[in-house]
Formats: sequence, structure tokens, C-alpha cells
Amino acid sequence: MSESVPGALVVGGAHVSIAVARSLGRRGIPVWLLANHPLPTYSRYVKRSIFWSDAGQPGDLSPIINVARQHNLQGWVLMATGDQEMELIARNRDVLSQYFRIVTADWSTVQWVHDKRLTYSRAARVGIDYPESFEPRSMREIEALACRFPVILKPATRGGEDAFTRAKAWKAETREQLATLYRRAAALVGGDAIIVQEWIPGAGEAQFSYAALCERGEPLASLTARRTRQHPIDFGRSSTFVETIEMDEVEALARRFLKSIAYTGVAEVEFKRDRRDGRFKLLDVNGRFWTWCGLGDLAGVDFPYLAYRQSLRQNVAPVRAKAGLAWVHGSRDIVAAAEEFMRGTLTVGGYLRAFRQPLTFATFAWDDPLPALVELPVAAWNRVALKLGGSTRASAARKIARRRLAE
Repeated sequence: MSESVPGALVVGGAHVSIAVARSLGRRGIPVWLLANHPLPTYSRYVKRSIFWSDAGQPGDLSPIINVARQHNLQGWVLMATGDQEMELIARNRDVLSQYFRIVTADWSTVQWVHDKRLTYSRAARVGIDYPESFEPRSMREIEALACRFPVILKPATRGGEDAFTRAKAWKAETREQLATLYRRAAALVGGDAIIVQEWIPGAGEAQFSYAALCERGEPLASLTARRTRQHPIDFGRSSTFVETIEMDEVEALARRFLKSIAYTGVAEVEFKRDRRDGRFKLLDVNGRFWTWCGLGDLAGVDFPYLAYRQSLRQNVAPVRAKAGLAWVHGSRDIVAAAEEFMRGTLTVGGYLRAFRQPLTFATFAWDDPLPALVELPVAAWNRVALKLGGSTRASAARKIARRRLAE
């Protein structure tokens, strides 16, 4: 490459990759995409997209290294927007650092956010509440589990493409249902990779996040948000309406966790407020860019660009987000709002009032409208392709991605 400005190679993700590409591309930073989802390839800010079949396979660095070698991307910034890609980069940071500047922390740090079992053990060590959790390893332990129903089952780690991992959590109302769901989950991820956890009532209005760019556990840029709506509304595979707020307790708890592992890089720490005791309980920690990271740009903390600067060892002045701003994923938020209408937890007036504050969108932007125009057709095609089977889906996705290849 003859670019005077180091570019960025973004690996994984869909909507989050659009946000990262816009953040960097608007500043004249070349963005290449290595992924297996076609949606971000429609962004005008993705200069070139390369299809990655079997993305994130354990230990397979060849696609990333081959791109660096073949296209002379030495010194570019490598950014992960998916969990599998985050793990792959973190585990192989030393090797990849020979080619790229790396945004992702090394594995000794990332392991604490990648594996929920380690996350919760660290939280317990530093005095942070989390939902009562169990780590059964067999049906015998499930049958003997002393838990209060309902409970949820969730994978200990993320990044897989099986039905259990994609769903994020399964809810069991009875012990019989728990046994049935445990058998199904164990067949997909193994019996020792499942967490059984107490069910905390409440939907998106009870969920909060602290997002930050850190240097050895100290925040350089930070944002606190309420994930007001999500879809599905009980578990929230993805947020649909997120608002920046001030919430000192959430910030203090999240900072305590990140400081305890001397975290460097971007992170999103998720909590849920348990209305039964009023306490914030740690749910999850993301060690890569998250779906609604584009809200940071509107709020004055543009996380992808700041992380890019950090990786180049450029100065990042401490900055906090403004409150009273929002991010919305329009098509999914309509569905989430409709479910809340039916439950009686949201009125039409309340829904419309939320749109009076300054907004940014998951896919739509005036300077980059194409992703929003193709989102629904691409989503429909993905659902059809999923039903067609793995090999057919991979072949079809490969054809789409090749058509979107930007020379």
C-alpha cells in the first residue's frame, strides 16, 4: 500500500463493523474488511472487503497473515468486532504483532472477559455482585442442583455458531425443563461449558453498560448507558435502543473490575439491576467493539478512532460521554417496542418521546445510506441460507461477498 496513513483491517462482525468503518473512514483512514457477513461490505467506508470462510477457526491465522503479506499491510491496525476473532487475535497476539498494531489485549487479560466462569470468579474476588451461578458438569449434578426457578442456561464462552450460543440464553421454568435444555446444550457445546444462573426479572430498562477505552485499567474515554430496549426483550441478543446516562454506581463497579485485570483496550461491561434487592449484578464483559459503539461518536467518545490512536501510541486525552443521547437499531427496535406494547410496559407516547433526543442509527447514515437500504433483504437472505444448510449457505455467502469485493 502507498497510503501515508496506516489503515485498519477489521475482522468479524456485521453492524458493529459498519460503525468502526464509519468512525475511521470519515477521517480518511483506509478500512479493509475480513469477514463472512455481507452487510458491512455495502458501506462506502469499507475500501475493500475480503470473504473469510470459517472465520475464527481455532488457531488459523493464515487468512489474516496472508492479507497482510499479499497486500503489504505492514503496520496497519488490526481490530476485532466478533468474539471468535477477538479470541483468535488475543491468543496469537505475539505472532500477529509482527504484521499489525493490535487493538485487542493479550490472552492473559482477555481470558477474564472471554470466559464467564473466570469473569464471575474475578468479580467475586473484587466484591462485585453477579447472579447466583452454577457450573454443572453432568446430568447427575443438574438433578441435584439446589436452585430456585426460573433459571437460565448460558454458554460459558461465546463465539460459536450453534443454536445455544446464538440464542445467548435459554430459560427453564421447571427442573424437568432444565434437564431437557441441559441435554440439548451439552450436545452442542459440551456438558462442562454451560452455566446455570438465577433469572433476574426485568427487560432492557434494567440493563446498564459501562464502555471504556482503558490503559492498564484506567479509563481514557468512557460512557455509561442504559440499554433501554433489546431483542429478544428478555435476553437481548442485541440492544435496539441505547441511551447515554450518568450512573455513578455502574461506573464505579465496572472500573473496579477493569482495574483488577489491568485492562488495556476497549471494553463494555454489562450489568442488570435486580429489582428484588436493588443491586447491580454483573452479566458480561465484551473485550471487543460492541454493536452500539457508534453511539460514542455522537456522545463525544468515538471509541474506534480513539482505539486506533492508542494502538499507534498517539495521545488520547481523557474524555467522558455526554448524557441524553441515543442509538437505535430501527428495524429491530420496532419489534422490541411492539412486544413491550403488548406487555403494557411501553406506551406509544413513551416510545415517541424517546426519539426527541439526538440520535444515531445502527445502519442508516446520511453520508452512508446503502447499508440501511439493503439490511432487510440481506437479513432475509441469511435466514433462508441458514435453512439451506451449512455448505450451501457458505457457498451462497461466498458469492455475495465476492460480488461486493471492492478493488
